[in-house]
Amino acid sequence: MDNSNYLKAYSLIKQANNILVVTHDQPDGDALASVCTLAELLQLLTKQYIIFCHDQPYHQFNFLPNIEKFKNQLDAFAFDLIIVLDCGSLARTKLTEQIKNRNKNQLVIEFDHHPKTENFSDLEIRNPLAASTTEILYNFLKVNKIKINKAMATCILTGIVTDTFNFLYSATSSATVEIASEMLALGARLPQIMENTWRNKSIATMKTWGKALSNLQINPKYNFAVTVLSSADIESEVSDEELDGMAGFLSNLHNVKGILLLRQQKDNLIKGSLRTAQANIDVSKLALLLGGGGHAKASGFTTEGRLEKTDNGWKIN
Repeated sequence: MDNSNYLKAYSLIKQANNILVVTHDQPDGDALASVCTLAELLQLLTKQYIIFCHDQPYHQFNFLPNIEKFKNQLDAFAFDLIIVLDCGSLARTKLTEQIKNRNKNQLVIEFDHHPKTENFSDLEIRNPLAASTTEILYNFLKVNKIKINKAMATCILTGIVTDTFNFLYSATSSATVEIASEMLALGARLPQIMENTWRNKSIATMKTWGKALSNLQINPKYNFAVTVLSSADIESEVSDEELDGMAGFLSNLHNVKGILLLRQQKDNLIKGSLRTAQANIDVSKLALLLGGGGHAKASGFTTEGRLEKTDNGWKIN
């Protein structure tokens, strides 16, 4: 990637007086860790800033530095710089109108590793080959010769660990592993990250995972595994983040092309999570057809409707 964009982004950040940092709704580990990384930098630069997400961060990420600063409401939109992180679709910021209708002096920087789907930023820093958005932020910090402290290292490693499903996804490159190693040397604690993001499953979560395993079917025509979680299957205290982990776990199913996890959400919505471990399969193409997006190996979509079980299987009403 051209280093000039990293340099230009840092120049814009240093010139700004009032900054908004935003990520997508139902934020995953990489989204939260990316925002917290940048918040740490803005704090060191003594900048006035707000970090925003439409939804509250999941409790298992409470260990991240700066996580307590998240807001899910804005009193005004008088920012001179807006930084959008890890957000493949502008709609998922829940600030579409504000960002699209911003005045000409309100610049937008976008850091992302999802494939491009739309134009909305003044400066786009995108690398679909990166394992996580925190990996891109690592390069941004390095190019600008910004010292990575322990808090940043913890955030960067968290984004890598969660978005590679503990280094199992094929997006994990030698550079990803080298960055992770450097973050450990700088004080990031992998056992703490693993304890909070992977090993802290509640009884409710495990019961819900059990339902997903029990409902698992394989479509022989397409050699694709599908499982469904209705509202009754999902324990009330189980978060979307924990269910996304279920989709990643199922992607290791032997000898199938991929998996689809459908789960009922509130407001008459159904969320679909697509995963594959096959080198020649790109599930993002299917996700795009269904109105979503993501990566070749991990994608998702949302559709309206209710899941209903019939004698011939599941259908969407």
